[in-house]
Amino acid sequence: MSLGARKGYTVPMEYLFETDEHRALRAQARRFAEREIAPYADAWEDPGPFPRELYQRAAEAQLLGITYPEALGGSGGDLSHAVVANDELVVAGRSVGAVVGLGSHGIALPPVLAAGTEEQKLRWVPPVLRGEKIAALAITEPGGGSDVAGLRTRAERDGDHYVLHGAKTFITSGVRADFVTVAVRTGGPGHGGLSLIVVERGTPGFTVGRSLKKMGWCASDTAELFFEDCRVPAENLLGVEGGGFLLIVHNFVTERVFLAAQCVAIARLAYEESVRYAKERSAFGKTLSGFQVTRHKLAEMASRIAAARALTGEVVTRHLRGEAVPHLAAMCKNTATDMCSAVCDQAVQLHGGYGYMRDYVVERLYRDARLYPIGGGTREIMHEIIAKTEGY
Repeated sequence: MSLGARKGYTVPMEYLFETDEHRALRAQARRFAEREIAPYADAWEDPGPFPRELYQRAAEAQLLGITYPEALGGSGGDLSHAVVANDELVVAGRSVGAVVGLGSHGIALPPVLAAGTEEQKLRWVPPVLRGEKIAALAITEPGGGSDVAGLRTRAERDGDHYVLHGAKTFITSGVRADFVTVAVRTGGPGHGGLSLIVVERGTPGFTVGRSLKKMGWCASDTAELFFEDCRVPAENLLGVEGGGFLLIVHNFVTERVFLAAQCVAIARLAYEESVRYAKERSAFGKTLSGFQVTRHKLAEMASRIAAARALTGEVVTRHLRGEAVPHLAAMCKNTATDMCSAVCDQAVQLHGGYGYMRDYVVERLYRDARLYPIGGGTREIMHEIIAKTEGY
């Protein structure tokens, strides 16, 4: 497809960094999404979540191991490959929640790769990439929000174990996770007292609370987690005590870029649905696309998507060059989330009353999009990161 445009659309879908390898990956992810996700997207919204077997099918399609080393069962690649595959999973799969749930290991496993011992890597990474186990990341706490440095879940050393006390909330895939990478306080207050410990399902004192009901991402499960006299082997510590904050910060950078890329994909799907509807729907004797106001709305949507994609692609490229991009990742996330919210809002408006109906995908996308200015660090936190970096 010329310039990365999808059939029937002239606005490029591709990022400038894409090669033939990326295009082949797009086709691979698209085929999987069209076969394994799209036909069931509506059914998984209510009651949700998607069946656990989807993890194994995604693994068989070599989509879970992107960015992970072949020695651990991965398929290699880097952030750019993950972004491209995610594009197609969202647009062709038509279920943001399912894609988010399938990808929860993308924030749970990087700390294991970055700081884990060889034994830890072999123990936790391959089973996830084979689709046999589910991994989740637990940072956010009730009442804590984006204040990572203020988290209260404690882990006290007791011989060969750590004893955990505390709670986590809003944990994607937390209901079904076989293990969770948990941010805990092993030292004093502030950033320096944080560590990461892997807690496995079935560990005494570790319980999973209710499955949280959400506005969007309904095809994925989200949990509350509780730790009460939870004894975890000391060998489950990732890296060293007090090294957790740097691992979390590094994780946040790639997560925020990835969330921005998801927003680009969501907006693209909303735009494509709107173009199709505008060409088919008639009012006052002509199609909606026959009205200038409709064409201008669609043009604005396309322009904003292209701009957010360009910034996201630049940040991915700079990150892969080894540049420090925390502030650019924050800019990228805010720009893309604002764009996505606006595009999905306009998509609902263009659909009129049908846009308010659960039978139309734009209604779902409108709800799904609302999480992005919150998750992975709120819009306000992103502004603080940018302001500090810029020196004002």
